[in-house]
Amino acid sequence: MNVHVLQHVAFEGLGSIREWLDARGAQTSSTRFFENARLPALDGVDLLIAMGGPMSVNDETELPWLRSEKQFVRDAVARNIPVLGVCLGAQLIASALGSRVFRNPVKEIGWFPVQAVSVAQPAFRFPPECLVFHWHGESFDLPDGAVRLVKSPACENQAFQLKQNVIGLQFHLETTRESTLAIVEHCRDELVPGPYVQSEEELRAIPASSYEAVNRLMSDVLIHLTGAPD
Repeated sequence: MNVHVLQHVAFEGLGSIREWLDARGAQTSSTRFFENARLPALDGVDLLIAMGGPMSVNDETELPWLRSEKQFVRDAVARNIPVLGVCLGAQLIASALGSRVFRNPVKEIGWFPVQAVSVAQPAFRFPPECLVFHWHGESFDLPDGAVRLVKSPACENQAFQLKQNVIGLQFHLETTRESTLAIVEHCRDELVPGPYVQSEEELRAIPASSYEAVNRLMSDVLIHLTGAPD
């Protein structure tokens, strides 16, 4: 399996996805936009993963590479290449496919539950409720033809699926303790008290079992997208 990763900042990497890919002998390449915005040919790419970042997908004037990145995502979807978007990555998919990305009424930073929406196959089915890690201030309208997978009181569109093999997640199922602390270190100024913003102390106190649960769910999502064995 050949996997290409779109990474927007050094401190938001693959997290538990790396272990999942390594266990399956995947060959992984990446475009690290904070170093070089060169994108490869899509020929031979079996899975495209767009990761998170503190910028907005609407920042095309300040970050002109967003235009070519959206075209790259759009081309991958058109070619039926499996695509996973995480946080900013989900917003990129939505924007690339013509949907509006906008400021959510509240920021979500921390561990808060989301609720599954009843969907028919072949859509991925989340547990009825699960506790997940959020760090976002924007949301999006669903792309045409997409189905909502998950919602919460703070954000109506928490996850979506388009066709069999495109999934966008507003939250971070790949997060590990190390990757969470890296975001805290670089984005600490965003921890402004609010109804859905946890303190640094609360974020540092999350038990290992919470990380293990979301990482298992991330594995399930990847298996669904790729058809890879468990």
